[in-house]
Amino acid sequence: MAAGQDNRSLGELFAELARETSTLVRQELRQAGTEVGLRASGVGKDVGLLAAGLAIGYAAFLALVAAIITGLVDIGLDWWLAALLVSVVLGGLAYAAIARARAAIGRADLLPRHAMENLKEDQEWAKEQIS
Repeated sequence: MAAGQDNRSLGELFAELARETSTLVRQELRQAGTEVGLRASGVGKDVGLLAAGLAIGYAAFLALVAAIITGLVDIGLDWWLAALLVSVVLGGLAYAAIARARAAIGRADLLPRHAMENLKEDQEWAKEQIS
């Protein structure tokens, strides 16, 4: 702005306010996208833990199948019982990993809170400029 008296009309001032507000909103939306991206990458780690839990669960299923096959082929309790114990332990580990990942994903906060606060402040500022 020039020093001294501003000779712009009311229409010109409102046009400038609209342009600046539009620019500000675009910048805030860009910032919100960045904020959501950062939070989503944190959830990606929890999804990786979920995938690990599922892989362990699959291994438990395979061990259970091996236990059943071994039990049917060789009616001797020693091999069958050993395979069954392995499948129970792996199943417990899979359950723990999946439960932990689900809880972490459920707690994740993906809302761009900082950008939302800035937009509220910008809205208040724009109202003050108009009145």
